[in-house]
Amino acid sequence: MCGIVGLFLKDKTLEPQLGAYLSEMLITMTDRGPDSAGIAIYGGERDGLGKITVQSVAPDEDFATLEADLGEALAKPVQLTIKASHAVISLPAECLDAARVKLAELRPGVTVMGSGESVEIYKEVGLPKDVSERFEVAAMTGSHGIGHTRMATESAVTTYGAHPFSTGPDQCLVHNGSLSNHNNLRRELIRDGITFETENDSEVAAAYLSNKLANGETLGEALESGLSDLDGFFTFVVGTKSGFGVLRDPIACKPAVMAETEQYVAFGSEYRALVNLPGIESARVWEPEPATVYFWEH
Repeated sequence: MCGIVGLFLKDKTLEPQLGAYLSEMLITMTDRGPDSAGIAIYGGERDGLGKITVQSVAPDEDFATLEADLGEALAKPVQLTIKASHAVISLPAECLDAARVKLAELRPGVTVMGSGESVEIYKEVGLPKDVSERFEVAAMTGSHGIGHTRMATESAVTTYGAHPFSTGPDQCLVHNGSLSNHNNLRRELIRDGITFETENDSEVAAAYLSNKLANGETLGEALESGLSDLDGFFTFVVGTKSGFGVLRDPIACKPAVMAETEQYVAFGSEYRALVNLPGIESARVWEPEPATVYFWEH
């Protein structure tokens, strides 16, 4: 049992409140998963710049001279913004791949949480309230985001096993459920050149979608493909740079509710995650259908 939330803003005037809304929604889902929590925020794009969110178990040591060391290695301007055990590295977008290679050389103890032009990902072991406060999520702005609070069933309780999982540029996924064929899929994806950080079945789902997107499918098409290729029980909420998607398996035994107004689209594992959103009393509220792809894009 895990808790999922997501919020896709249509109304740009709400963007300064995105972090506050998502943080409150996630905290409401605490009893669905007290082991670890995480959130992905999309926003803050700057022309020509990309960003990499990294995590360290020894941030004082790893982040101390990272800005200068990485900038020197790349011979490019680099800016580091530290938030507790995480940091966001801003740098020219064309250097993202090279920066990940240099990071592995310079700081082997640092883990990449996500990268792209828009996404920032923060996740740690602990209650949603503590994780949210640690990373000051309520103060974040953006156009859309997803969050997850986890009750571990398939793998250990670690920072790396927490959601969201990001396996492609500006892509991430949160999952409630359990995949029964993730080991076979993992082997197939490894043959396609994909690497994995954990044994978590949800990372396999994220990598499966990233692989489909890398091969030219749209997010909607990739989610449709998942209905035939992924076995098990699942509710997915997926983020891309400009999009927000939801998919439930054909049996749909994992709870889910959605709400839409002229200002936003929202997702929660339970309705109580949505009750404090503006205008929720007049929203169209529904349970997403089994084996049906829902997708919105800016």
